[in-house]
Amino acid sequence: MGMGTRGEGTRGARSGQAELPKRKPDLKKLWPQVWALVAPRKWLIASGMVLMAINRVAGLVLPYTSKSLLDGVLSPLHPHPERLLRIIALVFSAMVVQAITSFSLTQLLSKAGQRLIAEMRRQVQRHVGLLSVAYYDANRTGTLVARIMNDVEGVRNLVGTGLVDFVGGLLTAVLAFLYLMHLSATVTLTVFTVVGAFVFVLQYGFKQIRPIFRERGKINAEVTGRLTESLGGVRVIKGYHGEEREAGVFSVGVERLLQNVMKSLTLTSALSAASMTVLGLVSSVVMWLGGHRVLANTWTLGDYFSQTPPAKRVA
Repeated sequence: MGMGTRGEGTRGARSGQAELPKRKPDLKKLWPQVWALVAPRKWLIASGMVLMAINRVAGLVLPYTSKSLLDGVLSPLHPHPERLLRIIALVFSAMVVQAITSFSLTQLLSKAGQRLIAEMRRQVQRHVGLLSVAYYDANRTGTLVARIMNDVEGVRNLVGTGLVDFVGGLLTAVLAFLYLMHLSATVTLTVFTVVGAFVFVLQYGFKQIRPIFRERGKINAEVTGRLTESLGGVRVIKGYHGEEREAGVFSVGVERLLQNVMKSLTLTSALSAASMTVLGLVSSVVMWLGGHRVLANTWTLGDYFSQTPPAKRVA
């Protein structure tokens, strides 16, 4: 038992030493590895970008047609009921296009991302299997198992829908911004000033949240690894009457994981509350400025309602 304790202490010291240097990743060194993953699938990603662009443009049809519906079809002064069927057909067609492109993106990119994750797991397992015995002395077997299975999940942001969704969000924001600037530069710049100020709050919040989520993955791997080893060596533990000790270690790990989750929930809820406050402020600004323009007959009701949905979408 003394030898086991000494071995665990040595292993913990080694792992502690291995965790000391925390340097920021060098993008120049990482880029060849990233490109090696992306290059064989560049045409797949390009196809996904095209589908994403079609999907996002189709998603803007509904707010765009609100002006024509209110000013051209439902106008009490000059109604045009014959245009109603045409607008309904356009909106329905756009929704069908969205449904088809969303399904195609999932089939095209999400499955490709899962295949890449499976291949990465094979490569990581092969690499870890070739490492020296000293590496296994400094890292628990269960922790390595958890890292091999979970750490590669991040590659879906490169090949899966993560990258496409990010670019799609930028495209939607740009198209909405241009459309809103066409309607009113004053209202648009006022709204984006408020949103721009909120970006700094988001930047601070993400700086606080990212380390917490990284730490959660590490804690989860350690707790899962220790639990895997203790259950796998349960006969040895029972032989040395170490049940209470293992229960205590597991309890400490679970408590660390709980505290980590509590921190993330607090920050996430704070950011959610802040975003709802900003959304309310943006809506109020649009209602105030847009309402005055409608009363001054510089805007129609269609202009007002076509301005409001994109502003909420961007916010």
